[in-house]
Amino acid sequence: MDALKFKECVEACNCCIALCQYCSTACLQEDDVKMMAKCISLDLQCAEMCALAVNFMCKNSDFVVQVCQLCAQVCRACAQECGRFDMDHCQRCAEACNACADKCMAMAA
Repeated sequence: MDALKFKECVEACNCCIALCQYCSTACLQEDDVKMMAKCISLDLQCAEMCALAVNFMCKNSDFVVQVCQLCAQVCRACAQECGRFDMDHCQRCAEACNACADKCMAMAA
């Protein structure tokens, strides 16, 4: 495993965790929280998936490829949902999710 690729993926996952948590909290402050329900749910799922991926990478697990592939899928879904909204927190989250998905796919390659 390429140490630089590993480091970059962990950093991207950690950034994604932080922005997903921030986005979910900010979405709860929006006027129409019900409209944000799927965004909030995906933010939380994505943050959990990224944390799992970090744990598997740091342990150099035999399943890191599969976990990173799934992480990329969850990140893409979250990015797509967040990208639907004009709020700054959603847009920044979508960018972080897409960046994380790219790094996770590179890790899984």
